[in-house]
Amino acid sequence: MPLPRHAPELNSVENIWGCLRSNFLCHCIWDSYEAILDACCNAWNALIAKSEVIASISCFVPA
Repeated sequence: MPLPRHAPELNSVENIWGCLRSNFLCHCIWDSYEAILDACCNAWNALIAKSEVIASISCFVPA
């Protein structure tokens, strides 16, 4: 089934990115590009370690 054009809440990847931003990458200031990459890699690895969180985020059921 095709997704509507302007419905990012239906896109699982957008929901996972939002979780990364709000839980791991918010309120941070980095000194360098390498620090940004390290923070993103650490956030991704922390999220991957919690498979139940990924499952709950990606199982969006519209009301």
